[in-house]
Amino acid sequence: MGAFASGITVITTQSAEGPVGFTCQSFTSVSIDPPLISFSIARTSRSLTAVRAHGSLVVNVLGAQQRDLSGQFARSGTDKWAGVEWAPSEINGAPVLAGALGWVAGAVEQEIEAGDHLIFLVAVSGISTGVESDPLLFYRGAYHELARQA
Repeated sequence: MGAFASGITVITTQSAEGPVGFTCQSFTSVSIDPPLISFSIARTSRSLTAVRAHGSLVVNVLGAQQRDLSGQFARSGTDKWAGVEWAPSEINGAPVLAGALGWVAGAVEQEIEAGDHLIFLVAVSGISTGVESDPLLFYRGAYHELARQA
């Protein structure tokens, strides 16, 4: 599956202990009417409990300048939020990361069993574009940038 280039997002939510987030490549738009998105999360993810409990989340779309942020939120057992600028979404309170290309806020509508992962179907309640930048892309195990065409 590494031969398929994907954008990078950080899915965020809230828990009783504070903000929760994880790097996610499996984000996709599902439907325009009604507006639905989806993402997958490993059954072993420490973030799964918070996503289920809060039920609301924000998908932060990362830009090329946010490579370090992608790595920071991909690691387990560390303080993922150290040095991270964020603000609670006015829509659902989930963290919106500073400098993201954009974000999509929503509420979990359905959880689908899928092997060692779970697919979450999310009803969109808000969307915003952020800074103008190239997207952060991942392909064949490495980050890549868009090639400029003349």
